[in-house]
Amino acid sequence: MNAGNRKTLQQVYKKPVPSGIPWADIENLFRSLGAEILEGSGSRVRVKLNEVRAVFHRPHPERTTDKGAVASVRRFLENAGVVP
Repeated sequence: MNAGNRKTLQQVYKKPVPSGIPWADIENLFRSLGAEILEGSGSRVRVKLNEVRAVFHRPHPERTTDKGAVASVRRFLENAGVVP
């Protein structure tokens, strides 16, 4: 995991839940943790990490996440055993 991925992980776990994290940074974080990422239909992205699965929607037309998406990513990472 590089410094950029560590920064993204810290942002995801920040309180209160932030918004505006670029979705590309979150996908890079998933990849750095060894996650399997599969394209779904439309804007869906299926992610599997440590046998935990989740489906996310890529934000569009903006490329940044809202607070709800960041909270979902945090829950997924917690369930997969990832902590900052």
